[in-house]
Amino acid sequence: MIKIICGGKGAGKTKQIIQAANTNVATAKGLSVFITDTKRYMYDIVRDVRFIDVNDYVIAGEDAFCGFVKGIVAGNHDTEYVYIDGIARITGKPLTQLAGTFYMLDKISNESGLIITITCSCEPADLPDFIAKYC
Repeated sequence: MIKIICGGKGAGKTKQIIQAANTNVATAKGLSVFITDTKRYMYDIVRDVRFIDVNDYVIAGEDAFCGFVKGIVAGNHDTEYVYIDGIARITGKPLTQLAGTFYMLDKISNESGLIITITCSCEPADLPDFIAKYC
C-alpha cells in the first residue's frame, strides 16, 4: 500500500510524515525505515525508526533509488513501514516523470506487504494521475 502526503512548500508535509513514523513504530510488528535526503530531521525521528540519509549512499536517479528500496526489503524481511520524504528531490526528477518509480514502489509494496508513505511537493489537484490514485 502506498500513501501520499502532498501539499505546497511549507504545508507541513515533513512534519506529518515524521509524526506518522513516530506514531506507527509503537504498534509496528516489523522494522520502520525513514528515507530522506538530509540529516536535518534525524533527531526528530524516534530511535526505533531506522533513519537513512540517501546522500550517504550515492543514489543517482530513480532506478538507483528503487534498487535501494529493494535492498532494504531484501536485507530486512520484517520491514513493515517505509517513509520517503521528498521523492522528487531524492530521484532528481519532477513528479510528472516518476511513473516508473511509483509503478516499482507499488510492486514492491504489494509483494512485500509494505506500507510506503511518500511526501510530494505538489497541490493535490496538480498531482499526476499515477500518483493521485494513492491519495
